[in-house]
Amino acid sequence: MRSKAFGALSGAALLVMLTAGCGGGASADDSGTVTVTVGYQSRTINTVTAGTLLRSLGYFEDELRSRGERDGVTYEVKWQDYATGAPITAQMTAGKIDIGSMGDFPLLINAARGKQLDRPTRLVSVTGYNLAGGLNTVVTGPDSKLDSLTDLRGKKVSTSVGSAADGTLVRALQQAGLDPEKDIRKLNQQPAVGASALQAGSADALSQFVAWPGLLAFQGRAKALYDGAELKLPTFHGVTVRQDFATKRSAVVEDFLRAQGRATDYLHEHPVAASESVAKATGLPAEVVHLYNGAQGIATFDTTLKPALIAALKKDVPVLRSAKLVGDVDVDAFVDDSYVKRVYGSGYAKALAAGPPARRGGEVWPKGKDTTTSYATSAELLRYVAAHRDAVRVAYVPDASTGTLWFADRAVWVADGDALRPYVTESAAHADVRAHAGARTVPYATALSLARGVS
Repeated sequence: MRSKAFGALSGAALLVMLTAGCGGGASADDSGTVTVTVGYQSRTINTVTAGTLLRSLGYFEDELRSRGERDGVTYEVKWQDYATGAPITAQMTAGKIDIGSMGDFPLLINAARGKQLDRPTRLVSVTGYNLAGGLNTVVTGPDSKLDSLTDLRGKKVSTSVGSAADGTLVRALQQAGLDPEKDIRKLNQQPAVGASALQAGSADALSQFVAWPGLLAFQGRAKALYDGAELKLPTFHGVTVRQDFATKRSAVVEDFLRAQGRATDYLHEHPVAASESVAKATGLPAEVVHLYNGAQGIATFDTTLKPALIAALKKDVPVLRSAKLVGDVDVDAFVDDSYVKRVYGSGYAKALAAGPPARRGGEVWPKGKDTTTSYATSAELLRYVAAHRDAVRVAYVPDASTGTLWFADRAVWVADGDALRPYVTESAAHADVRAHAGARTVPYATALSLARGVS
């Protein structure tokens, strides 16, 4: 079980986008009401504890209501939903958004734009993270003949430039010996546009962040080509605030982080209910939400600013600088853990040292149930599914190499004697086969039969 978050305590174009009609600035109006504007990404579901889930639970409003009763002030929260972090940064530098959540690469752009425009921002907490990088995935069409990253040479690849997924693509291509600027044709597109381009055949591959790869795989519209966890470099999303707002309303920032902590506890204690709630709010299938946010999900939720995540953020700066998206970014100056430390109190050091939960052999969500069942091994999970096929809503298994959770029926299975090993990508499965004499890839139906001892 994951540890509780708060167990101890109850470019120039960016600057002009979407600046009209959003209010903000946490200023009091004539009636004495203070409006706090929060920018979030509802469908970037590892930010839900600072966005979609938090909003639906009403915890931030609860915290501000209590503060208002003590201080004699009325607070109002305005929630602004965006597809990516770029417009949130634009609104923050325009003074229209007070608190925002976004991925690691957009956070650095947020820091750079804030400094450039003398509207500094600060990273104050983390939402969801994956220490290996598994939140970003490169996918291709379900019938694509592409087998590995090297097959992308000369191909059209859709991504959102400046996003965490773009960073994964750049690093992965470089690791594979390809030049991200010369060896592929990069299409700078919003996630939904890129998904449509992949389906239409105008893009050969799509590199995107949670929850797009899982959604497309679940719908049978894509298959994984590259698991971002192969990079073994942490990726995360976090909460950023305008420094002027935080200075003036430090107690409100702490209220937000306290509310985020409560939402994190709720997600850990009620993972299925949380997935259903986020699914209802976003229109995403609950099975996809749970792939990332469930008890064994790809994302780990923890608000602490862990050294490993900050170190990874520093490694991201050269990637963005080489793409001419930022200059130098002083990450240490951007990170401010003082607010979350005050909220945690004496429990912060213990929470900071805690890591992700131990991965098991997978998880089954039975139809009509509000709980899931975990299994020690993937073979045990397969035996259960084989015996209860009509009663299973969805089954998840961890990649045998990276640990990235994936849908059992979308995984690539390797049979090796009595062993059955799942992989997110065909290339990883083929590498396993090459390394083990007698091993072979098998369809999911065959894996289920083998698990029951049927040849």
